[in-house]
Amino acid sequence: MSLALRIARSVLRRPPTRHRYGAHPRQTCDLHRPAGRGPHPVAVVLHGGYWQPPYTKLIMRPLCVDLAGRGYVAVNVEYRRLGRDGGGWPQTFDDVAAAIDLLAGIDDVSLDLARVTLVGHSAGGQLALWAAGRPELPPDAPGARPRVTATRVLALAAVCDLEHAGRVAVALLGGPPSQVPSRWAQADPMRRIPLGVPVALAHGMHDETVEVQRSRDYAAAAKGAGAAVTLIETHGGHRDLIDPTSAAWRTAAGWLERD
Repeated sequence: MSLALRIARSVLRRPPTRHRYGAHPRQTCDLHRPAGRGPHPVAVVLHGGYWQPPYTKLIMRPLCVDLAGRGYVAVNVEYRRLGRDGGGWPQTFDDVAAAIDLLAGIDDVSLDLARVTLVGHSAGGQLALWAAGRPELPPDAPGARPRVTATRVLALAAVCDLEHAGRVAVALLGGPPSQVPSRWAQADPMRRIPLGVPVALAHGMHDETVEVQRSRDYAAAAKGAGAAVTLIETHGGHRDLIDPTSAAWRTAAGWLERD
């Protein structure tokens, strides 16, 4: 089934509620709620697209519908990206942090903020790994002093080594490591090992966009540092992990059932 058809079919399900965390048109998130009163665990979902247009949170809607069916309140986050959105450093990171912290201000007893999983795909995986480490950021850093903290991360085909992300990563952070070392120290997942929460890295062995070796390298470094990390290698390519009908996603989602 094509991505467009999966998105179209997801519209037929229970519609989400939209919330704003800022004045910019991109500063929105959609909450997909499961049946029942809860409280339900929360999955904050961050889309990819190499931090730039044209991809938006729309591509993650089918996955959010699936997560809601699994009993999660799925929070589908949009954020400012490079280009006309005005994203980059620190705007993109400020947006992700603000969207997560917005949950603390929503008067909804169905949200169990003691059980928050960050689910990020591709560049969204990098943002999820960054957001999981917010409690350890310097006090003056973007995203520091979180109101909502994550308990674990599921990174799907993640860009978990910014050194290998090329010129787009340099544009995201406003310069190479030699010019803005503190930004790279805060944003690059490889420089933030070990994280204080469990991490699962799910990656297709035939990923044509982000090589599976990136997740292998992260997992090896994290294990070497004593971190709680799980590497899940699946069949298929880059987008299979955000297709809720795929065996790749079912395998990755199996990790979510572990408490």
